[in-house]
Amino acid sequence: MAITMYSGFVPVCLQLLGGLKTVLKKAEEHATAQKWETAVVLNLRLFPDMFPLERQVRQVCTHSCGAGRVAGITLPSFPDQDNSFAEMQARIDKTVDFLKGLRADQLDGKEDTVVTVPVGGQPREFKCQNYLYHFAMLQVQFHATTAYDIIRSTGVNVGKRDYLGQMPS
Repeated sequence: MAITMYSGFVPVCLQLLGGLKTVLKKAEEHATAQKWETAVVLNLRLFPDMFPLERQVRQVCTHSCGAGRVAGITLPSFPDQDNSFAEMQARIDKTVDFLKGLRADQLDGKEDTVVTVPVGGQPREFKCQNYLYHFAMLQVQFHATTAYDIIRSTGVNVGKRDYLGQMPS
């Protein structure tokens, strides 16, 4: 089977989002057992100039929805911040539902179509294939990995299999 824009992006995002849900569930269980304040956990970061956990999760969802930009459809709206594990899980669920609602024919064939995306507050034009594979996908992976690393650094018992989520058969 040939790799298409849809098959190379949407299923990968769904897999990473599934893994992120698992990692967050384990983080919540650990935080509860340790009697940690949720706000403290959601604001953990690896270094002062990096986004906190809550924002890492938001970024995963935002960039996963990039497939909708390519499809030319309205993106889901989310609150500017999540204040609980439940709100982060709901954001992921809403993102998964959005991605599952996309059809391959909404993305495939648009490789050379131009999409304008705000990057650092400024509009930037990309060919859709370059946007999905060389910007959005890398953002999804970076922020999912960073969220995992923040959680792992607190002693939560998670591993690569949790991060990877359910792989397609």
